[in-house]
Amino acid sequence: MSSDPVDIVRTLLANTSSLDTVKKLVAPEATYTSLNYSNPSLKKILPYAGEHPNEGPQAIFDTFATVDQIWAKESFEILSIFGAGEDVAVFGRFTYRSRTLGKASTSPFSIWAKVKEGKITYMQFMEDTMDTMSTFKTGGASKYKVFEGQEEFEV
Repeated sequence: MSSDPVDIVRTLLANTSSLDTVKKLVAPEATYTSLNYSNPSLKKILPYAGEHPNEGPQAIFDTFATVDQIWAKESFEILSIFGAGEDVAVFGRFTYRSRTLGKASTSPFSIWAKVKEGKITYMQFMEDTMDTMSTFKTGGASKYKVFEGQEEFEV
């Protein structure tokens, strides 16, 4: 197996459903951050959201297992991946379809990973959560007010 940080992250992303592979590539004390650091409302919808300090391979494996449980993956495409020292950046897009409502979302994603001594020690995954969460929305509107003096509006 390659010790190149980019290859390690690429291999992880190609094998997220294999706990054995995830354990080989992720340090036992690794921290995984999914979508935000802490958002209780988002966690109700996406239970893996938030920071998972020192939870290691299991946090990453459980996140992708839950994603596979709640969405059918129609595509997951890496558009660019590169590294500098121990840092690896990944940019791509995916299309997931909710298994409950059949609604699809195509979202950009980005990943920042740190690889030390051949193991991922930190990984952060970001996506368009407003769009991906909409695949589970069954009704109702949300109200927003962005600019001072602006009327509130519904989405």
